[in-house]
Amino acid sequence: MTPNDLLGDAIFDEAPGRPIWLITLADLALLLVGFFVFLQANQQLGPRELAAAFRAGFTSEPPAMPVDLAVVKGFEPGAAEPFDVSAALAWARGAARDPRTQLKITGEVDGSAGDVDPATGSGAILAADRARAVAAQLVRSGAVSPDRITIATAIGQQRRAVLTLGYDGGRQ
Repeated sequence: MTPNDLLGDAIFDEAPGRPIWLITLADLALLLVGFFVFLQANQQLGPRELAAAFRAGFTSEPPAMPVDLAVVKGFEPGAAEPFDVSAALAWARGAARDPRTQLKITGEVDGSAGDVDPATGSGAILAADRARAVAAQLVRSGAVSPDRITIATAIGQQRRAVLTLGYDGGRQ
């Protein structure tokens, strides 16, 4: 005995197909809606603004390509102020001469229980404070303008701040 004998032949028949014009009608409706959206957007924006909006929707700003780095060490556990940043200051003055470059300062903690911010108990806040302290000294000394600095945090294996010089030029 087979399943066809028990249930009959009707269950295994093919379902009726949809007419081809139904799919074409759906495609036409979607194209028509898209056309009206485009017309409405064209009335609100000028051609240049509309092109810029399309471009912004399909592109993203990649991070600056890193080309050089320096390291500031000498942080005490739980402290944000470095002992000596003179080598980093000299490096930043020379490295950031080109106005097309960006400087990323990544503050790091060593991940131990003692290397956290004393007020909050957070390693991430201490790492941010370390990066900010180095950035403040760079800006105070005139080595780098503040609008060319980005601050980041990380949990590493050392108590340090890593300065990465990235090329950010040539975008239009």
